[in-house]
Amino acid sequence: MKLKSIVQSIAVMAIFLSFSSGVFANKTGVKIIAPEKVAKGTEVTIKIEVTHMGNTAGHHTDWVWIKINGKEYKKWEYNKDNLPENQNFVLEFTLKAEENMEIIAEGNCNKHGSKGENKVTIKVE
Repeated sequence: MKLKSIVQSIAVMAIFLSFSSGVFANKTGVKIIAPEKVAKGTEVTIKIEVTHMGNTAGHHTDWVWIKINGKEYKKWEYNKDNLPENQNFVLEFTLKAEENMEIIAEGNCNKHGSKGENKVTIKVE
């Protein structure tokens, strides 16, 4: 009787875990590192910290994009033959600040999707 109860418990747990795998899904996340204010004409370095658990041909970040003031500025694309350098990595670029900038970034896992956009604003004075 006790063995039957243990087997049933394991079966229920296995079914629960198979249906709740989305809860444990590993989505790609991004965080923008940028100054809050800069002087007009200044060269500004923007860093995008990309976090994702796993970096294999079958499971990896497949793209990261940046929009500045609503327009796509840059997109990095990855695939099984061109993987990111690590599961967590930093993308960096420099641009000249001429006006206030709303910067939005997002990354995507090829299996689980995205944690969503990250947004910062740089005030240009």
